[in-house]
Amino acid sequence: MSSSICDVAIIGGGIVGAATAAALVSRSDLSLIILEAEDHLAAHQTGNNSGVIHSGLYYKPGSHKARNCTAGRDALYRFCREYGVPHERCGKIVVATRENELPVLEELECRGRANGLRGLRRLTPEEIREREPGAAGIAGLLVPDTGIVDYTRVTAKLADLVTAKGGNVRTATRVHGCRRQRGNLLLETTGGEIRTRFLINCGGLQSDRIARRCGVDPRVRIIPFRGEYYELVPERRRLVKNLIYPVPDPALPFLGAHFTRMINGGVEAGPNAVFAFKREGYRKMSLSLPDVWETFTFPAFWKMAARFWKIGIGEYYRSFSKRAFLNALRKLLPEISMDDIRPGGAGVRAQALDASGRLVDDFRIVEAERMIHVLNAPSPAATACLSIGDQIAKMAVKHFGLSRV
Repeated sequence: MSSSICDVAIIGGGIVGAATAAALVSRSDLSLIILEAEDHLAAHQTGNNSGVIHSGLYYKPGSHKARNCTAGRDALYRFCREYGVPHERCGKIVVATRENELPVLEELECRGRANGLRGLRRLTPEEIREREPGAAGIAGLLVPDTGIVDYTRVTAKLADLVTAKGGNVRTATRVHGCRRQRGNLLLETTGGEIRTRFLINCGGLQSDRIARRCGVDPRVRIIPFRGEYYELVPERRRLVKNLIYPVPDPALPFLGAHFTRMINGGVEAGPNAVFAFKREGYRKMSLSLPDVWETFTFPAFWKMAARFWKIGIGEYYRSFSKRAFLNALRKLLPEISMDDIRPGGAGVRAQALDASGRLVDDFRIVEAERMIHVLNAPSPAATACLSIGDQIAKMAVKHFGLSRV
């Protein structure tokens, strides 16, 4: 590698890293490089989700998630229109199927209005069927701001903007060490040594490890949760017009099994949420003994497991039983049958867990000397990517003392 020094190195070529890079090169005259461990961008969380543009319905008003989701959602719609990225603001309905879900549905509506969502409207059972003839529920909530997009294409366009401004994108370049050298940072990578003045860690599933390699205590551990999907067979996709969601369990950071019409025309059903025995473990049998050892020797993991073990067993049962998965889906779409669904893809969520055993709910971004570390950026990070990237860029300009254009 050349001995030249770049101004900023961004570790991680997912959508948050790409959006951060695009925001930086648009506002500062600097040399920048994105380092992605895999052989292509958006290889993990970004490229393995169902492409929902979230509205901001679920998040506590005033939280980082709420602010970034609502701002990022509108910015993403503008971005897609400007650069011709296929997308659709199709809306979704959240469906209550039991009486005890009605207070949560009402709370969601209140949160949505507090977060500035437009066109929210309660639905009767008849109105639910008007919008989604296959769905059944005792009450619903229409959320028009929700949409669908291909986040891999968004990431590719962001990377194009970075390279057009003189930035560099390097794939197949895994960072496995970092040390200080004469006031700069020396990154040890599979592609050779890279010297940089400043570093931004957007490493997703590896973000806590990257922080530790950089000499920073992240104070969280990334726990991987795999979400497995089924998909509707083509001849039954007509059962779902747009997006149908259940009322979520407020005690969990997951939204429950739902139906999502995707931008490519398919319909996904799911996901469940099971602990993954490998950080990039997309298959049921994926296993990494070092990953398992690192998780199981973290005392907070067992505190978390003690609270959620019953739910975890149910999720694993659904993972191995198509019938159990189908029964969960039938709560929203009663007429669906075993022949209507087939195994689909899977994604792994990087969920930060703190020392108390609490699943970190909000985004967590921390500063260190010459560094910024994004340590928790779960859903709706893809929706909020442009807002998060802009926020990190502003932090970098201030924290690193970067010059503005």
